[in-house]
Amino acid sequence: MSYFRKNSGTGNSSQTANTPLRMKILVGVILILFAALIGQLAYLQLFYGSRFSAEVNATDENTMTKSVPRGVMYDSQGRVLVGNKAENAITYMRSLSTTSKEMYKVANTLSNYIKITDEKPTKRQIADYYLADSSRAKKVLAALPKSQKKSSLSTSEINDNEVAYVENTLKPSLTSQEKTAALLYNMMSGATTLSTINLKSSGLSDKEIAQVGEHLSSMPGVGIGTDWNRYYPNGSSIKSIIGSVSTTKTGLPRDNLQYYLVNGYSRNDRVGISYLEKEYEALLKGTKASYKVTSNSRNEITKTKQVYKGQSGASLKLTIDAKYQAAVTKALKQQFNSALRAGAASLSSGAYAIAMNPNTGAILAMSGISHDPSTGKITDNALGNINQSFVMGSVVKGAQVAGGLINKVITPTNNTLPDTAIYLPGTPVKKSVYPTGTFSSLTAASALEVSSNIYMMQLTLRWVKASYVAKQYIHMPDTAFETLRNNFAMFGLGQKTGIDLPGESSGIQGASTDSNGIILSGSVLDESYGNYDAYTPIQLVQYISTIANGGYRMQPYVVQSIGRTSSDGKHFYTYYNKKPTVQFKIPWTADELAVIKQGLYQVVHGSNAWGTAHALKNVKPSISAKTGTAQTFYYNTKTKKSTDKELINETMVGWASSNHPQIAFAVVFVGIEPNKEGNYNKNMAKSMVTTYYNMYKGKFSSTN
Repeated sequence: MSYFRKNSGTGNSSQTANTPLRMKILVGVILILFAALIGQLAYLQLFYGSRFSAEVNATDENTMTKSVPRGVMYDSQGRVLVGNKAENAITYMRSLSTTSKEMYKVANTLSNYIKITDEKPTKRQIADYYLADSSRAKKVLAALPKSQKKSSLSTSEINDNEVAYVENTLKPSLTSQEKTAALLYNMMSGATTLSTINLKSSGLSDKEIAQVGEHLSSMPGVGIGTDWNRYYPNGSSIKSIIGSVSTTKTGLPRDNLQYYLVNGYSRNDRVGISYLEKEYEALLKGTKASYKVTSNSRNEITKTKQVYKGQSGASLKLTIDAKYQAAVTKALKQQFNSALRAGAASLSSGAYAIAMNPNTGAILAMSGISHDPSTGKITDNALGNINQSFVMGSVVKGAQVAGGLINKVITPTNNTLPDTAIYLPGTPVKKSVYPTGTFSSLTAASALEVSSNIYMMQLTLRWVKASYVAKQYIHMPDTAFETLRNNFAMFGLGQKTGIDLPGESSGIQGASTDSNGIILSGSVLDESYGNYDAYTPIQLVQYISTIANGGYRMQPYVVQSIGRTSSDGKHFYTYYNKKPTVQFKIPWTADELAVIKQGLYQVVHGSNAWGTAHALKNVKPSISAKTGTAQTFYYNTKTKKSTDKELINETMVGWASSNHPQIAFAVVFVGIEPNKEGNYNKNMAKSMVTTYYNMYKGKFSSTN
């Protein structure tokens, strides 16, 4: 027993002795590790301290850009058509580390000093502003059903649910000041980092500028700068040609957003959204000013340095003279109002007039008006000359005669055809405006003078080799429409002219066959004298210019030159001048052309009692022309349907002077009452020619 007691006692003594030994070992290990750590820290401090210090104080360099003034547009005489008007602006630049909470605070502070009254926030903008308050956002999140905030949803999906809850359930009502704050917050949130946007420029009062200036220190990112807006010192009659520019609020068009972003635009940049502003956007926008922005590790901007001052947009000089444009527009409105007073245009959709230099294709004037028959409202619509199509009537007969001559159906010495009306089975007689039997036969020139539909149809029957027996049958080859349309296309009728404006229409072709695929023979005959397919006014002026200049189809254009405006705005330095472009050369002989020109001269200066424009015989300089009347029907814009109310389009094309063409013109009065047809087209043509030559007295060596 004593043996066991001894061993037991010995065991207790050993355990008591081992415990502090293990503790000593553990403490020793800790001390060793601690010493190693201190040694490593000392090593890093001694050998890498300066590097770490540099990392802590490191700075980042970023690039900031700022928009420059847009290019100016001038008329052909150097008058400013659209320029830039400088205005004071409240600006904002979003820094690298700006949070939504900070923007919310700045927006609320700024709303104490400025008001935005020309715009109301949308439901989404109100919801975003409401949720920018963290306390409100927490309450909204707590109120959402579990299914709308579960962890499997993305942050954006939960945010959408929060927005929907605010919009549809809470529907917060904001004060006028809060509405301004909501708009400001929306603009700030949409700003690209390190880009400067305008929060308010239009209608900014001196008081607002002063108050904002006094409190800039409490509104990080807010500043006072300069903005520009487009203005039109020579009137707005040409504005529809120039087009428009988006605002900083609307920014980039959504339908082409990626294109602009890829090309270096910011979302709030202003861009051309229509016509010349859009067509020449790449030149007009200029090159943004560039700044090097230095920021520290806390994303605080410490230094800003300009590295490129930017370059204002290129300027454009147009072919249009603002004074002549205004005169043409005034005359067009006067003639249309005369038609309204006479009861002739109550159902008309408008009128159009366009003038072109037939030798170059330069557009001299482009005017148009739209008329709403239901309200009587008249609005400027110069672009209707390129995007509105109408059945034009007999004005195209010059091209029809040209086709007959070129294809040797008739010749300069043998072009007399019987003036016998066309009788088709089951349809009214196809004849001219004058009584049947007035002429037994007509030459090509005389047919143009009296505007014979019969001559054009008889010419077509021979040209396409149709089989015809009066009152019994007619058979047109399947290629008849193609033959006539290809001929008209040589002159630009029925196809885009290529003018340097977006949105041009190619016209409208009528059906070629019936539902059974059989060619519409009667419509082929209608096509021959301009009473079937629809063309645009600019196609008409290109067509008549082609005859006037001897056969060269010139591409129309409105931008004559591109250059730079001097800093003082007094000089225009040209970089590029547009050279006239010939699109096609009509393959006629000089004798064939002479027949057509003689006929169009006789339209005005002939002696036949059925001549259609003899009223212009004494106009100086002399005019060669062709009138037209086309049957149409009233189109109700409300119901989007045509009615059985018959109307006519009253048209005219021509050039002056007859022997030395300097101006070609096309005039279209749409939807005139047939029994109240007047001289609106001829009066307009006279005004366009005489005004042009009076305005440029001494410029032309001959006006005969």
